[in-house]
Amino acid sequence: MAKGKYSRFDGRKSSSYAWMVTVFVFVSLSLVGVWMILSPSDAPKFQLSSTNSANEVKQGENDGSGDFSENVKNVDDKANAFQSESQSDAHDNQNEAGNYSEGTSGGDNQLKNSAEESSDNSKVDNNDDNNNNNNNDNNDNNNNNNNNNNEEDSTEVFQDGSEPELVKENNTQTGTSSTQDVESPNEEETQQSKIDKYSWKVCKTNAGPDYIPCLDNLKAISKLPSRQHYEHRERLCPEKPPTCLVPLPEGYRRPVQWPTSRDKVWYNNVPHTKLAEYKVSQNWVKVTGEYLTFPGGGTQFKHGALHYIEFIQKSVPNIAWGKRSRVILDVGCGVASFGGYLFEKGVITMSLAPKDEHEAQVQFALERGIPAFSSVMGTKRLPFPSSVFDVVHCARCRVPWHIEGGKLLLELNRVLRPGGYFVWSATPVYQKLPEDVEIWKAMTKLTKSICWDLVVIRKDRLNGIGAAIYQKPTSNECYASRPKNEPPLCEESDDRDASWNVLLQACMHKVPTGESERGSRWPEQWPQRLRTPPYWLNGKTGVYGKPAPEDFSSDYNHWKNVVLHSYMNGAGINWSSVRNVMDMRAIYGGLAAALKDLKVWVMNVVPTDSPDTLPIIYERGLFGMYHDWCESFSTYPRSYDLLHADHLFSDIKKRCNLVAVFAEVDRILRPEGKLIVRDNAETISEIESMAKSVQWDIRMIYSKDDEGLLCVQKTYWRPNNTEVVTSAIV
Repeated sequence: MAKGKYSRFDGRKSSSYAWMVTVFVFVSLSLVGVWMILSPSDAPKFQLSSTNSANEVKQGENDGSGDFSENVKNVDDKANAFQSESQSDAHDNQNEAGNYSEGTSGGDNQLKNSAEESSDNSKVDNNDDNNNNNNNDNNDNNNNNNNNNNEEDSTEVFQDGSEPELVKENNTQTGTSSTQDVESPNEEETQQSKIDKYSWKVCKTNAGPDYIPCLDNLKAISKLPSRQHYEHRERLCPEKPPTCLVPLPEGYRRPVQWPTSRDKVWYNNVPHTKLAEYKVSQNWVKVTGEYLTFPGGGTQFKHGALHYIEFIQKSVPNIAWGKRSRVILDVGCGVASFGGYLFEKGVITMSLAPKDEHEAQVQFALERGIPAFSSVMGTKRLPFPSSVFDVVHCARCRVPWHIEGGKLLLELNRVLRPGGYFVWSATPVYQKLPEDVEIWKAMTKLTKSICWDLVVIRKDRLNGIGAAIYQKPTSNECYASRPKNEPPLCEESDDRDASWNVLLQACMHKVPTGESERGSRWPEQWPQRLRTPPYWLNGKTGVYGKPAPEDFSSDYNHWKNVVLHSYMNGAGINWSSVRNVMDMRAIYGGLAAALKDLKVWVMNVVPTDSPDTLPIIYERGLFGMYHDWCESFSTYPRSYDLLHADHLFSDIKKRCNLVAVFAEVDRILRPEGKLIVRDNAETISEIESMAKSVQWDIRMIYSKDDEGLLCVQKTYWRPNNTEVVTSAIV
């Protein structure tokens, strides 16, 4: 079997070589034993394994890197990124093949067991872990780096002695190639020159550690002719994306782990108190010593989100949380307690709120481990396809749905599934103040004109509020029978799924009714919908050239195999410390589907220049959004524990500044977070050099036949020099 560069095994053993290795290992172990006797009790501990005692692995500067336990499948370009799985599985993983059959749960059980083993091997009591981090001083970055490398206290090793492998589609595995366990002096010199060409500085902005380039463009905001429609809260990206690094808050430490993080986070990680003062009576957030605590309340559910969630379910039993209703949009989410507690019902919630005077509400949500992003109902469509959310929720979200022909409510109509529900628990539903009465009249007229059925108005006596729950129609009969064509139907040429930088219009699209049209049927119940190819893929060709249903299934099996045999055991990842995950180029959402049984959520990003597969992701009960990676993502710094980029960077560097993209990766990734890159060898080398230049740890690197795989870990390092970002400072 061919060996790739940086593989653990060189395949060139001889009896003399084995004899020398045996002597070397014996002497090494003897020295280690003496060292352990003489060393202090708090010295770092290492695991030794016979599988790696005679073999070396390329390691980073402070590396305790892991290696893969499967033969990693990859291909020579993005269009074939997963198809080799079925061939290589048959050749190398015949014993595991039955685990992925549709009628069994063997693969899922293996995934659970692998995750538990990964967690157990490096598990540390959360309180002890956080107490250890109390000693971290952000002014001493080197000390932080050393302390934080203790997350995994040993190098991951294969139990079966296998090596990582990148297999190309339709290529047979013949012959062998030599391996190189350590870099030659010339290669070291070349690598160092690549690292030295990058010069990093800390961003100096008004927002400081909370800098979001496309939402903190003060220069562009100051030139807006109007702010009437919240234009100043929309994305206004700088002409040149920043290439500097966002500073860390003073006293930042490793985030509290889920599920404890739902109830409390470190104050120093999000040092904002305005919401705690402003919402003190509504149980949003409180300052409790060195923590910010979240009692689970909200403006409309001050006595707790769980009661409120049950109240909605009892009001409309057909909502069926976690079965019929799986993917929810929460507009004006606050600190996202609604979405945080819906996890208990098997529901995932896309929570959104603007970066406004409600200081850091989305940042609180993400620090808690709850999905959220910064956005506003303004002048443009939301970055989602049409007809994808099972329920849309607004609890006193302060959005004027009724104005200007109902543009904003019509945007909700666009993204809501036919037959889906809109839950509106705002003061016009249950109060009789003159302004509320007028708004209720306007909303009644508007919802009737767009054919929404008012299913129920119900009062929640415990919280002293009421909710109106509407349902979107599943046919076009009502549209045709309206006395007036107001609001009008959109033009046939208007693409209902186009949403990136598309202006809102006061029109609505017809409901899809054709047998093969997406949206004409409700998806299967969760979790069946996760693994079932959508009915509307029949007769279509998939992204990778196969019939679309086969494409879908192959992609799912591929990522289950990669996660089970690679990411669970070989990438040096302690999954108990991972909660917020982003797949930066998601295709069918296969990675997110494969991670279903872990306590993580995945933001699936479909780049704007990629095939539009985001509707498929939603159909299977997952979520995500469109994004152009030449621009900053609409999230706060330090939002994600793990970023995954499958053949993204080789694409993006053709039209974007790759240094700026990497700076954005650094911005949204938490210290100690991991970046996994699967790409061609040239791009892997570039990302490796950038990662080393910002003093990230190389956890694993492997390349073969012009394909590579890289896992790096961000550290607490920040450069000493600063760079003024003129667009973000006044």
